[in-house]
Amino acid sequence: MNKQTTNTLLVAAIILITAIMRVLNNELHIYHLVPVAALGIFSGSVLQNKYQAYLIPLVAMLLSDIGIGLFSNMQGFYGISQFVNYGALILITWMGTSLTKRNVLNVAGYTIGGSAVFFLLSNLGTFLSGYYGFTLAGFTECYVMAIPFYKNELANTFFINSFVGDLGFSAIAFGIYAIAKQRIPVLKIA
Repeated sequence: MNKQTTNTLLVAAIILITAIMRVLNNELHIYHLVPVAALGIFSGSVLQNKYQAYLIPLVAMLLSDIGIGLFSNMQGFYGISQFVNYGALILITWMGTSLTKRNVLNVAGYTIGGSAVFFLLSNLGTFLSGYYGFTLAGFTECYVMAIPFYKNELANTFFINSFVGDLGFSAIAFGIYAIAKQRIPVLKIA
């Protein structure tokens, strides 16, 4: 098995895990703890085949959107904001393609940057869907409503879950990949 095939198989397994996690988290009402943005950073950084690198987070999102639509009472497909979310994943994966020096600081920085980009763009998609109206006040309200606020548990907020999910996933994914590179001969040349 060559290096690219091994890389692709490792990341493909992560696609399934990500899609399943997103559907389960939706059912358990633990929103945004699914690390789709981190998957874009990871696949963009690790895969040499950039077509696959871009496709992987999009397929994970698509599969989970289908799963949410089939296995929950929420819509799996939700209009213009969904297209903005998919566009955000493309941008985040592009960011990941420039992550060549994979150390803890760089991975954390790219991951936080990816989470922030997804937060900003996904809420822009919410605004563009017209839920808050198409005024400056509606735009402001859309982002204000997206900022976490204290309820019973800080960990239940969308914003915090997004960053925690992405940072945790990046630590696990890049950590497993680093260990795999040491133990799987074909990956040592990466």
